Amino acid sequence: MPDRRERRSRPVRVAEAIKEWVVEQKLRQGDRLPGETELIARFGMAKSTIREAMRILEAQGLIETRTGPGGGSFVGEVTADRAKALLANYFYFRNLSVADIYQLRRVLEPELAASLAGRLTEDQLAQLEEIVASYGGPAESAEQERDQHVASLAFHRKLANFSENALLAFVVSFMSRILTDMTVYRRLYDPPNRELYEKGLASQTALIAALRDGRADDARAIMRRHMETAEALMQAQEAQVQHRFMAE
Repeated sequence: MPDRRERRSRPVRVAEAIKEWVVEQKLRQGDRLPGETELIARFGMAKSTIREAMRILEAQGLIETRTGPGGGSFVGEVTADRAKALLANYFYFRNLSVADIYQLRRVLEPELAASLAGRLTEDQLAQLEEIVASYGGPAESAEQERDQHVASLAFHRKLANFSENALLAFVVSFMSRILTDMTVYRRLYDPPNRELYEKGLASQTALIAALRDGRADDARAIMRRHMETAEALMQAQEAQVQHRFMAE
């Protein structure tokens, strides 16, 4: 039986081979790739196959093509924002629920918080405090509630980005992005939820204090309770929106 690699199209296989070659050569962002003629000779493929493979890599953000003097193909960098956008497209039609997202958040975010206790600078703590201060008071309209939801989730993305664990930071930040998108397009902010605001504000304020004092166990516990409370309230909001939709 042919293996999975053999079943893929020739340009896709060549694109994979080029990526492997880049890694073997220890090339870095901005390094120039060989010209088309050299790639044809190196991989033993037709010009059309090489060009299609390069288009695939360019679409993935792994190479950049520049025209004009000094132009050519160069090693690119897939930014975190681009990777999250591509991954979000994958989940767009998966009909994720609030419960799906919080199943992961309940596991990962308490550990993220614990790992950062006593490790953040005053500038980083100030950035978190600035987000909390932006909430103002309880929302008086659906639009204000939406903005507060988005800001609250930005708090979690900011916290994730302070982590030295790139994988943990990416996953937590991505979940926050997915929940932000879900909140907006499913209108999970309407009607305003004062309880969610008050409990969220109290949790984030207490969390910042625990992070500043280096109380890892407290930071973990605060974040765990926050995740449990937020999930329950968001699920209630989700059910209310679904009921309103069915009624309409």
